[in-house]
Amino acid sequence: MTIYVLNGPNLNRLGKREPDIYGSTTLAEIEVWCRDAAGGHAVEFRQSNAEFQLVDWIHEAIDANAAGLIINPAGLSFTSIPILDALKMFPRPIIELHISNIHRREDIYRTSLMSRAATAVIAGLGARGYPVAVRALIDMAS
Repeated sequence: MTIYVLNGPNLNRLGKREPDIYGSTTLAEIEVWCRDAAGGHAVEFRQSNAEFQLVDWIHEAIDANAAGLIINPAGLSFTSIPILDALKMFPRPIIELHISNIHRREDIYRTSLMSRAATAVIAGLGARGYPVAVRALIDMAS
């Protein structure tokens, strides 16, 4: 069972970027937490600042028959029809994840297009939301 964890623009800057919103945990630390939470299940953990790359990785997850997908599309959550269309093709559980609670933020951050394709949404748990998402996805895929 392979779990894809995809991260969008600027998440490579975690730990340095607006720590009052996103905390001080780095993406490398989050990757370790995800692999630990997966309990031996394969994890494809990736980050890109490019929309097309995220779309390609979603297609890859479809073709690889991945058990599920966790995606933090970051700023693309609110603008990317191509990512939404790719997610709509994914036939298994999708968890949309946000480090901050997007519903408490400025208006431009409150409406995620990705939620239309997501099986579940986790927002506001900080970086610790990632291992929660991995464990939930394993339960959903079983």
